[in-house]
Amino acid sequence: MIEDEAMSAWERCVGATDERRTPAYIFEALGVEFDLDVAAPAEGPRHVPAHGWISRDSLAKDWYGFIWMNPPFGPRNVLRPWLEKFIAHGDGLALVPDRTSAPWFQEAAAKMDAILFLSPKVQFERADGSRGKSPGTGTALLAKGKRANDALVNASRLGLLVLPLLGKGRWLGKG
Repeated sequence: MIEDEAMSAWERCVGATDERRTPAYIFEALGVEFDLDVAAPAEGPRHVPAHGWISRDSLAKDWYGFIWMNPPFGPRNVLRPWLEKFIAHGDGLALVPDRTSAPWFQEAAAKMDAILFLSPKVQFERADGSRGKSPGTGTALLAKGKRANDALVNASRLGLLVLPLLGKGRWLGKG
C-alpha cells in the first residue's frame, strides 16, 4: 500500500466535493484486479480491487503494473495531466467524464485501445456509502493495454463499447 501526506490526489471544486467513488458494480462487471489505484480516497472505505493505493500526490509518484484511475473530474483541463500520465504508463483503465467534444477527450480517445461509454449515468458513491441522485454528465472507461481492453469487453453490457479498427485509424462501435 502506498500513502503520502504531502498533497491530496483529490481536489475540491467550487461549491462541492470533487471526490467520486466508483460503484462496486463496475468492478464486478470488469472482472479484474488492479496492481494500483492511482487516485484512491484518503479516507473511508475502499472497494477498488487493487493491491496498492496512492491517495496523495499521485502525479509526482511512479505508477506500476495494471492501474485503475478515477481522477478528479474538477474544472476544465484538470484531467489533461492525469490522462497524459495514464497514456504514457500504457496499462490500465481510466474512468473519466464523457465530454466527447472537449479537446482533452478527443486527444486521449485517439490513443485508447477501447472506450466504454457507460449507460445509464453513473451514480457515484460518497464516503458514507450513499449515492448521488442526479449525475451531471455521462462517464466513459478508457482502456490502455490488452488486459484493459479485455476488461471492457467483459463489461460491455454496461454501455456502448467502441473498439478501433486495426490499422485503419478509425473506430468501430459495438453495443
